[in-house]
Amino acid sequence: MGEFSTADYRYMARAIQLAKRGLYTTDPNPRVGCVMVHFDGSAEGSIVGEGYHVRAGEPHAEIHALKAAGSAAQGATAYVTLEPCSHTGRTGPCAVALAQAGVARVVVAMGDPNPQVSGGGIEYLKAAGIQVQVGLLEADARALNPGFISRMERQRPFVRLKMAMSLDGRTAMGSGESQWITGPQARTKVQRLRARSSAILSGVESIIMDDSRLTLRADQLALDNAAEIVQRQPLRVILDSRLRLPLAAACLREPGRTLIITTDQHSEEKRRKLAAAGAEIQVLPAEGGRIALADMLRWLADNEQVNELLVETGATLAGALLEANLVDELQLFVAPTLLGGEARPLFALPGITQMADQKRLTIKESRTVGQDWWITATPHAD
Repeated sequence: MGEFSTADYRYMARAIQLAKRGLYTTDPNPRVGCVMVHFDGSAEGSIVGEGYHVRAGEPHAEIHALKAAGSAAQGATAYVTLEPCSHTGRTGPCAVALAQAGVARVVVAMGDPNPQVSGGGIEYLKAAGIQVQVGLLEADARALNPGFISRMERQRPFVRLKMAMSLDGRTAMGSGESQWITGPQARTKVQRLRARSSAILSGVESIIMDDSRLTLRADQLALDNAAEIVQRQPLRVILDSRLRLPLAAACLREPGRTLIITTDQHSEEKRRKLAAAGAEIQVLPAEGGRIALADMLRWLADNEQVNELLVETGATLAGALLEANLVDELQLFVAPTLLGGEARPLFALPGITQMADQKRLTIKESRTVGQDWWITATPHAD
């Protein structure tokens, strides 16, 4: 990894801070920041240009920083949160642009997780005579892009399961009535979880019960650029083995795409009607009469470039994902209310019959949002 100075840490931290500005807008690309610094004999240095990746199809962070620096890029040190690309996609290769600008040193937080291009940008820069160091604040850089990294390294999205519950662990009344358990501040947090996600996944039973729209809403996001963010609606994915989604479902009338994943290969008339109502249909293999969840996740990664998948669903699908060890993170919103023993539980986990079978979680963070609690947790590895 090499030796890094205090100034190196400071400028990479700034690059990571810049990358976070693209939290809701870069999908399916990674969030990346870049800072150009001139030292001129000083150990402290001074920033001559900086930038971040704003959205897919537009210039990468390095290009924005180089443009801001202009001729001052000559002899500068570039701090980049992700290895500069060496291939031509919708934009030109950043490694080439850095070399052509005369940058003397490049500090990279982490290599490109894409195995097809990993190391290519670093090797290009080294071959051009540029000093390259890798690994500064790598953990922080990886935290910027859990979904992109997951898609590249595991060929599936990062799965984030969101659940809202009462203090006694219930999500809805026995009748299905569920709006609203939590308060407006918690709902704003949920909107921001949706905004950072490539797709939102739900089961058809939840859609039938709640008629959920699964959309971003500018008024609830409570961000200065909310109107811009909601222009990219996350893909809505509904698991519907037997094509039971009502043709009048609200999600079919919302902006953006609604994708129904099913195992039903025979109901041609229902498929045609759903397509006419605005849905896209994808038939995937069955496993025990249900959609094979691991295959579904891989399909979303391969065919829809889904990085972060937000799951908003009922107890059955939530439990099945947990049981299959396909949940990476839980976002739990707990309201200070009691719904009683007849209300619906958070998870359906029929395999748990004794204490030895329990599913333990690690609490990563907890805080209050309005009158509710917000808990971020991860499942223990089996």
